[in-house]
Amino acid sequence: MDRIHVAGPDLTGNEEAYVVDAIRSSWISSTGLYVERFEREFADLCGTRAAISIANGTSALHLALLALGVGPGDEVIVPSLTYIATANAVRYCGAEPVFADIEPETWCLDPNAVETAVTDRTRGVIAVHLYGHPADMDAIQTVADRHGLWIVEDAAESHGAKYRGRPTGGLGSIGVFSFYGNKIVTSGEGGAITVDDRELEERIRLLRGQGMDPARRYYFPIVGYNYRLTNVACAILCAQLERFPELIAGRQRIFDGYRRRLEGVAGIGFQPVATWATPAPWLFCITVDSERLGCSRDELAAVLDRAGIETRPFFHPLHTMPPYSNGTWTNLEVTERVAASGLNLPTSTMVRDPELDRIADAIGSLAQASRR
Repeated sequence: MDRIHVAGPDLTGNEEAYVVDAIRSSWISSTGLYVERFEREFADLCGTRAAISIANGTSALHLALLALGVGPGDEVIVPSLTYIATANAVRYCGAEPVFADIEPETWCLDPNAVETAVTDRTRGVIAVHLYGHPADMDAIQTVADRHGLWIVEDAAESHGAKYRGRPTGGLGSIGVFSFYGNKIVTSGEGGAITVDDRELEERIRLLRGQGMDPARRYYFPIVGYNYRLTNVACAILCAQLERFPELIAGRQRIFDGYRRRLEGVAGIGFQPVATWATPAPWLFCITVDSERLGCSRDELAAVLDRAGIETRPFFHPLHTMPPYSNGTWTNLEVTERVAASGLNLPTSTMVRDPELDRIADAIGSLAQASRR
């Protein structure tokens, strides 16, 4: 029986043709027609004035913070329930992440917790659109405005998501995306920064290209970084964007299929969706109530693994990870509860109805066995 994987790229469009075209053109580094095309089309998707292609999502976070002037002695408020790159990028700048709790209704930053976390060293907030669900950006913006803070959107997982009808990536000072192999839109590795402010765009582009003055070749007024993305990678991304509605629809079909099959299974819960949100269907999330299901989240994952079904647990709370566990972190109860109960199910567009049946039957059988 074939193993069902959590995620995998859908490369059934013009990806190969565009890569071959880029290679034949000899433009395989960080300039070329596909770089220009991708940046233009991705900015249109996010409703921003500009998009900047970046080597990966982590580098994009780092550049965003550098462009906003984050440095030693500063604090940046972040959720603890996120991929570790969110906090690591703060540390790259010599600053400290301050962890705030999440809302049970969205699994994203709680605006009240953000308010409580502000100190005289706070410079900004990284609002993560966790598992594709937008954070409550208006409420967080109200807190940020009250204290003179900027907001970086960590939209790595939210391609195509909308907050009150507005695309993620254009809701804060800067938006940051990842195109890692498990994302809805992928180039294997890759990232992007979306921005409206022209001065921020110019600073990000300067930092991304080793700090070389665009008007004076090989003159470097600042210390920069080599965080550029190749024309070959952008060729893949252009092919992905051509099929973006199809990619979204493919994953939404899987989301809807899981909900139909698992609704009513005792002990299985779903990711909450706010009335104002249109989440991106990235990875399908369930929560496990061990008392009602009769086994823990990890025990369920082990059963599915033996059945040839790959899953992955939710992110470990960052405040419990060795690099960040030396702080006195309190009031993160929702973070810890959600993280301990959450599991991602296979969500590649290659998952078909028979595989969905197989996954749902394995979970349902376990629930039935626990009630005997």
